[in-house]
Amino acid sequence: MREKIEYWLVVAVARALGRMPRGLARVPAGGLAWAVYLALGRLRRVGARNLELALPEISAGERERILRGVYRHLGWQLVEFCRMRRYTAENTRQWIRTEGLEHYLQARSRGKGVLVLTGHLGAWELSSFYHSLMGYPMGMVIRRLDNRPLDEFVNGIRCMHGNRVLHKDDFARGLLKAMHAGDTVGILMDTNMTPPQGVFVDFFGRKACTGSGLARVALKTGAAVLPGFMLWEPGERRYVLHFGPELNFTRTGNTEADIVAATQQCNDVLEAWIRRYPDQWLWIHRRWKTRPPGEAGLY
Repeated sequence: MREKIEYWLVVAVARALGRMPRGLARVPAGGLAWAVYLALGRLRRVGARNLELALPEISAGERERILRGVYRHLGWQLVEFCRMRRYTAENTRQWIRTEGLEHYLQARSRGKGVLVLTGHLGAWELSSFYHSLMGYPMGMVIRRLDNRPLDEFVNGIRCMHGNRVLHKDDFARGLLKAMHAGDTVGILMDTNMTPPQGVFVDFFGRKACTGSGLARVALKTGAAVLPGFMLWEPGERRYVLHFGPELNFTRTGNTEADIVAATQQCNDVLEAWIRRYPDQWLWIHRRWKTRPPGEAGLY
């Protein structure tokens, strides 16, 4: 019964917001995001703690402004997800553009597969959808939702234009198969992990247990790795899907050391993008939860 209620509630909200013009839909979605901000104090405290850990140089008032911006952008992303069924290459032309597509096309032309380094920054759901809408479908590594009917509903929207879902419970095999086929897969690499799936590397000056799967697969297969993020550009008042230059991983012959170095390189890239758009990253996730042996918890 709970699953059915959750499912129909989400479907009802998606249909209602999906029928509204974007500007109008952002009003109730913004109200919902603000209600969540006020009601869920634990998430708010996690976000404040993360900002304190990562950006100690800025004022408390600035950290509060950033955190409120996070919720605003989450509300906006909800609107985009609910409207995605309606999107075409033509009707998105005025408010979405791609920058650095040549980096992606060059990486894909090598034929060894492409790993898109991304995270919960900007409109991550819209980024892969729009990329497929423009003729470049890709795989996405995600965790299954506990509510299976809702999981099917969400994935049905994500995969409307050829995208594929790779579930985390079959992550390694699916990823290797995709690279051998020369496919593209996006990996959200900014979540807390635990050993042995994660290794400790720096992130905003603190050790963070970071998934090493992308580095392992790239070093094993020779797949290209490049950053990709869909960010809201206030000056343009539209979303821009940014692709950065391909990353070059060093191979010294020491496999584990190379994996750690490559994972650190990925974190450095993620941090640089987050610093450019701090109010569009998901600060309410306990990113530094897993600590090195003997180190006290941060939350």
